Amino acid sequence: MMLEHVLVLSAYLFSIGIYGLITSRNMVRALMCLELILNAVNINFVTFSDFFDNRQLKGDIFSIFVIAIAAAEAAIGQLLFRQFIVIENQLVSINRIY
Repeated sequence: MMLEHVLVLSAYLFSIGIYGLITSRNMVRALMCLELILNAVNINFVTFSDFFDNRQLKGDIFSIFVIAIAAAEAAIGQLLFRQFIVIENQLVSINRIY
């Protein structure tokens, strides 16, 4: 795959994530959009690591750290999701969290 194609895909994912993060009123949707942003960054790390230096795996290793951070963020998101559910089984809006 060419470098330009991967960069366009990554930019597309990043743009969807930013748009969703800005316009989202649901906490779960905001966390999913944050995951999209992190995945776009990981795609860039792996692509540039492969494109510029095949022998050293700096981008690959850094993307593994980003995946670990994303897993921790997902665990925190689950905890927040469980804590901020309204009694009537409705999801809490981000604007109502103080």
